[in-house]
Amino acid sequence: MGSEHRVGGKVITFGENVNTDVIIPGRYLVSIDPAELAEHAFEPLGPETQARLRASDVVVAGRNFGCGSAREQAATCLIGAGIKAVVAASFSRVFFRNAINTGLVAVESPAAAEAATDGGEMWVDYDAGTVEVGGQTFPFSPYPQVLREIMADGGLIPHLMASFAGGKQ
Repeated sequence: MGSEHRVGGKVITFGENVNTDVIIPGRYLVSIDPAELAEHAFEPLGPETQARLRASDVVVAGRNFGCGSAREQAATCLIGAGIKAVVAASFSRVFFRNAINTGLVAVESPAAAEAATDGGEMWVDYDAGTVEVGGQTFPFSPYPQVLREIMADGGLIPHLMASFAGGKQ
């Protein structure tokens, strides 16, 4: 297993039904720059939450993370803020796919989300299909090969560029 398949670190926790309008308010969608978007990530929750987000590596949430409007900037702003993975009890399907397409690890694991503590640590191995938190290991269905390749390449666009340039099949 290469280290690029294992990501994690400090956790910030959120509840259920975290809407994309909370993750990145609509008025900032004119930008596609991850750093600029990160400045406004979770802005509706205030500067303390934003500071905690920037000091974290993993977002953990309850059910239905990323519900609401379909906007890839919701995943992009998290990458810009330094987030390496999102672990949730469940995701909006559009958010999940946008996360993968932008190179953000997204894992559905209700048990791991429940076990996480704000400020604790969590590690995700998306190749092996495990989440480690609080001394416990929680399995999840590993990413299919094509998704592992997309993640290893840094997202869908870099993956397609590498495929065309290098003759990947």
